[in-house]
Amino acid sequence: MAQGSLRAVLYALGANFGIFVAKSIAAALTGSSAMLAEAIHSFADCGNQGLLLRGMSESKRKPDREHPLGYGKVVYFWAFLVAVLLFTVGGAFSIYEGTHKLLEPEPISKPGLAIGVLVVAIVLEAFSLYGCIREIRKIAPTGSLWHFFRHARESELVVVLGEDIAALAGLVVALAAVVLTLVSANPVFDAAGSIVVGVLLIVVAVLLAIEIKAMITGQSASPLTDEAIRRFISGRPEVAELYNMITLQLGNELLLAVKARMSESQSATALLDDVNRVEAAVKQAFPMVEWVFFEADDRA
Repeated sequence: MAQGSLRAVLYALGANFGIFVAKSIAAALTGSSAMLAEAIHSFADCGNQGLLLRGMSESKRKPDREHPLGYGKVVYFWAFLVAVLLFTVGGAFSIYEGTHKLLEPEPISKPGLAIGVLVVAIVLEAFSLYGCIREIRKIAPTGSLWHFFRHARESELVVVLGEDIAALAGLVVALAAVVLTLVSANPVFDAAGSIVVGVLLIVVAVLLAIEIKAMITGQSASPLTDEAIRRFISGRPEVAELYNMITLQLGNELLLAVKARMSESQSATALLDDVNRVEAAVKQAFPMVEWVFFEADDRA
């Protein structure tokens, strides 16, 4: 799972850096407001992917006295920061630039260059989105992307998916704005395109912030994983009855707390051996489970 997230982030970083360079040159040569907004968006995306890589690196730190359960949840902080930057640097600046050009319209020079760069950028961004979806399908073969976005626990993939979709939609809007400006000779379309791109980025940033907030505040494992662990423990011969089970997502790792009535009740040593066997079996069947707290009891 972690390697899939890393590949998706690297795909996005490579594509966005190339797009940023191309857009910046085109914006300088054409004077297009929508193109400048897109260049700033791509630059922000590069920074965002850098923050995600920083978070993924920090999350691998070993547990210590101050963080006995490790640093897995640190990825949520960096992912939330990405959402904030997408809102401010990307969305707010695009709206500001579009409003400025709307009040003081300027014609686009070399529109052919702008169109060519946007087409190339759309291809590169589509490649990045394809790479992200390919990694998503490795862990969620079925279901819609919206369902994955709403229920996934992989914050890096959720952020990259949101960014890539917003970027691709923004590129299409910017291309339409430049074409309409060229056809109508009215620069208002270019300015309006920048505003639309900004609004789009803000909407995606808010959706990302809502999803990541749920992870930061303490979210269980995904419903499918939670149910699979519950069935696995209930089906163990050592377990007579599963009273309660709690999962807590800590980045790419899981904490599991279980309260159950065990089949063995005569020998304390045999009871402990059964508990240890169940814990070991759970960790083997579900490698993401890093911590297991198992309470054997005779009442719920």
